[in-house]
Amino acid sequence: MKPKAFLIAAVIVSNTVGAAAQAQREDPFLVIETGKSYSRLADAVDAVGGNNATIVIAPGTYGDCAVQKAGRITYKASIPGQTVFNGGVCEGKASLVLRGKAATIDGIIFQNQRVPDGNGAGIRIERGDLYVYNAMFRNAEQGILSADDSTADIVIDRSTFQRLGRCDRGLSCAHSIYIGDFGSLKVTNSRFEKGNGGHYVKSRAPRATINNNSFDDTQGRATNYMIDLPAGATGVISGNVFVQGKNKENWSAFIAIAAEDRDHSSAGLNIHSNSASLAKGVQRKTWFVADWSGDQLRIANNSLGHGLTRYQRR
Repeated sequence: MKPKAFLIAAVIVSNTVGAAAQAQREDPFLVIETGKSYSRLADAVDAVGGNNATIVIAPGTYGDCAVQKAGRITYKASIPGQTVFNGGVCEGKASLVLRGKAATIDGIIFQNQRVPDGNGAGIRIERGDLYVYNAMFRNAEQGILSADDSTADIVIDRSTFQRLGRCDRGLSCAHSIYIGDFGSLKVTNSRFEKGNGGHYVKSRAPRATINNNSFDDTQGRATNYMIDLPAGATGVISGNVFVQGKNKENWSAFIAIAAEDRDHSSAGLNIHSNSASLAKGVQRKTWFVADWSGDQLRIANNSLGHGLTRYQRR
């Protein structure tokens, strides 16, 4: 009887260990470098600490949020477009609050972030470099909101920003993207549409590269500029397609330069090879570029539809 009892006990132990291992494998947040997985995103981020790591996230919809305080972390959907962060907010700010050395976002959807101050975002970048690829931001107050870090850069590529922004409740407006005084902003091959207020891209960075994007405002509501560089900037805005819709809070320009401050030179800002038009049925006169900087810009080879004037110096 003893060998049989030992065999039964061994089977029970084996099954228990196997179940635990399976449960670990099914935890959705996997740190590739250690092979350990976690049930909460915040636990995975804390486990990385100041190291460099990739967190691979299983398909699913999560109410999680996390604060990255150090290190370089890549947040990667195991299947692009099937990982959704839905409404979770840390520190009253965003689903991801980033102040490490760098962060990369790949293939993740952010949606439904709202907070009392009206600035709920998918990502709040406070310090360090940020790289965003193949992501979607939708149905929130802001997609990406930053603090200031003049030593860091932000790159956004092949991403979609939909039904973002707001200007209500007597609060400062929110925008699809609002970047503070970072070193530079680069936005390429991305789509902006159906804004709910504010600007589609607002950036105080001294250097801006905004190329080959689509700005479709035909279903926007109470929106403002497509691109706002309120403190001035150098760089390139090219290859974009802009369509201004009917329901505008401010329809006076598509692109605004130094409308609030002249903190940065705009000399040589190159705005070329873009296409801009009014949505079907919209009858108004407006400007493609409104400029408060007083600097010499280069504006050339843009295709402008009926009702648009190339440039106005304010």
